[in-house]
Amino acid sequence: MAARELFAGMPWWVKWVAVPLIALVVFGGVIASVIGFLFGLLFKVLVFVALVGGLIYLVRRFMSSSSSSRSDW
Repeated sequence: MAARELFAGMPWWVKWVAVPLIALVVFGGVIASVIGFLFGLLFKVLVFVALVGGLIYLVRRFMSSSSSSRSDW
């Protein structure tokens, strides 16, 4: 039996209000944990990118200052 046949005689609020609310109650924990995992992963990726960018900046700055001080000798 297809979903279209199942909801054929039902009022509109069953399809658009009751069923999504039941799905949120049943799967709410799963949805929240997936969203939390994705935000945590995004935060870790941003921290990683910031740390690598800072490391590259420091290495370039150190290399440029050490090369100019070597030419002074």
